[in-house]
Amino acid sequence: MKRHNLAVRLQHWLVVLSTFTLIFTGIGQMPVYKRYMVDQLPGLAWSSDYSITVVLHYGAALVLVFAAVFHICYLLFSKEYDLIPRKGDLKESFLIIKAMFGLGEEPPSGKYLAEQRLAYAYMVFWFAVIIFTGLVKTIKNLPGVDWPGWFIALNTHFHNLAMVFLLLGIVAHLGAFLLKPNWPLVPSMFTGKVNREYAQKRHPL
Repeated sequence: MKRHNLAVRLQHWLVVLSTFTLIFTGIGQMPVYKRYMVDQLPGLAWSSDYSITVVLHYGAALVLVFAAVFHICYLLFSKEYDLIPRKGDLKESFLIIKAMFGLGEEPPSGKYLAEQRLAYAYMVFWFAVIIFTGLVKTIKNLPGVDWPGWFIALNTHFHNLAMVFLLLGIVAHLGAFLLKPNWPLVPSMFTGKVNREYAQKRHPL
């Protein structure tokens, strides 16, 4: 059964590729790769070169912003609001997680499970923070911009904090696929399709 169209899959992979590039190059600018000899690994000699990582960082940031705008426009024009959190999602998520471990019955779901909607809200919030603070970090470098040091420092702290929380979200997102009930969802981000039997069992609504 069709689960994700090409537009949805494109958004997903643009976010994935840009986010991992941003995290890798962002950490490289702290800098840590020379200190811990990451740049000695095969193919990573460039990782401690600021002139390279900063260009890659800005390029990936543009891709992420494009993907975010694309996603917002897609939601508005398609009116597919299945991922937007709803009242009762927290309680329903608890029941679904319990059912995964054989404790009780799983409540029927629509296209997305309740915990997927909550995870979406979590990621959207931290992506918004990292994009906003990233834009501030970019604007402060423009000629004539003279913001207070405390504001720039605070903005940088929020930018780095958002990266940490996004990393935690990514780990949780990938960790969810270690659970067998979620395995059938993996191919859908590549092919757009999901097994009909799985859909009837977990997404009858």
